[in-house]
Amino acid sequence: MRIAVLTTITLIFFAANSLLTRGALGHAMIDAAGFTIVRLASGAIALAIILQVMRSRSTSATPRENGSWLSGIWLAGYAVGFTLAYERIGASIGALLLFGAVQVTMIGVGLVRGERLGTRDWIALALASSGLITLTLPGATAPDIVGAVLMLAAGACWGFYSIAGRGARDPLGATAGNFWRATILGVLALGWIASRASATRNGLLLAIVSGAITSGVGYTIWYSILPTLGAWRAALLQLTVPVLTGLAAALILSEPLTPRLMAAAVLVGLGVYLSVRRA
Repeated sequence: MRIAVLTTITLIFFAANSLLTRGALGHAMIDAAGFTIVRLASGAIALAIILQVMRSRSTSATPRENGSWLSGIWLAGYAVGFTLAYERIGASIGALLLFGAVQVTMIGVGLVRGERLGTRDWIALALASSGLITLTLPGATAPDIVGAVLMLAAGACWGFYSIAGRGARDPLGATAGNFWRATILGVLALGWIASRASATRNGLLLAIVSGAITSGVGYTIWYSILPTLGAWRAALLQLTVPVLTGLAAALILSEPLTPRLMAAAVLVGLGVYLSVRRA
């Protein structure tokens, strides 16, 4: 039950990230580069404060980690691609592309490392994948190609970041360390663009909430539950995020629920349900 509750909270936070990002960029409250840097920096600051408080109160000799530069690169790559993509595509479509790439990356690595899927798992994977194919087939409502490529790249980076998290013994310490490294990399990659842009107060607020809460706290929870999940199950569970994002985007951002998106959401939902349902 604890894992189920924490997983649900994490997936809601993931969906909220898409909405916060698209809401800020879609309404020109802040530019993509500025949003990314503020998001990463606010996450790093919030996690550093939380880490300091938690460790000052802790009397146990728990393992301590400080993340790694490789994980920082994956996190920065995800954050940069994710935000730049949302300048071109909607929240619901972006979430489907993002977690489709996550699925392929994590399941692929899991298979290479020896994880084996049963017949039901392959059927679930086929259903979810068919939903993503339905979404991205050429047509009038197909997403912008550059935005789609950026989001797919972001999804691959997030997949590798999640895989790295399965070995974390100190989720909070590892996430905090990864965030400050990703902040440095984000500034190096986008600082020259952000320095020429302007941001509104609401845009900065959305970036801070995305960084400190739905990213910083959400990613820490995610790292804490990853060791209990197989790579394929962690990947498929994340495909519920596009469904949550699509519904919320229609209600909050007034994005359309197109037949293509609805069909894709149904197929993805069936695949995820089949993968987690007990025999």
